[in-house]
Amino acid sequence: MSQSSSPPPRSRRRNQAAPPREEVLAAAMGTIAERGLDGLTMAGLGRQVGMSSGHLLYYFRTKDELLLQTLEWSEGRLGARRGALLSRPGSARERLDGYVDVYVPEGPRDPHWTLWLEVWNRSRNADGDARARQAAVEGAWHRDLVAILAEGVSRGEFRPVDPDRFATRTRALLDGFSVHVAVGIPGTGRGQVLDHVREFVEQELLARP
Repeated sequence: MSQSSSPPPRSRRRNQAAPPREEVLAAAMGTIAERGLDGLTMAGLGRQVGMSSGHLLYYFRTKDELLLQTLEWSEGRLGARRGALLSRPGSARERLDGYVDVYVPEGPRDPHWTLWLEVWNRSRNADGDARARQAAVEGAWHRDLVAILAEGVSRGEFRPVDPDRFATRTRALLDGFSVHVAVGIPGTGRGQVLDHVREFVEQELLARP
């Protein structure tokens, strides 16, 4: 009787190439969007992408690292959207409105903000490298807002504020409102938050005659 030349299933699985990192991170983000963070497990994610949970741990080491890399991947996509906002023609006010639109969650359980809240929560026990990576993400948002504000001040669209200090205050306002939207606190829906931010900008930033 002839012998089959095919390797046994276990050997074939060991020799399969791991899926691209982006595929794993996209699957993790998709799971968070569909089932929340409680639905994201190493075993379940592994089944989605054809890897064992042990194989995933080999690449990501811990679930905290998986979450942080997923956040960095998601932030990269948002960063591309912010970059497009900064480069398109129009007024600084239009760019600021676009920035706020990208910043504020779409609604309760927005997957990106759900992930951010979990990473923030876990950062209390994070090492220096993880904290530095989180700071890098935060810094990118801050620099882009400073650039918009500086442009508006230089053009006379905005009052002569200090762009760096005003950006810090504005992001604190956006963060507070965004957490309320993401967790679904009544009275702080996305539309209401955008109205509050618009009022803040008109009162504190727009040039007065």
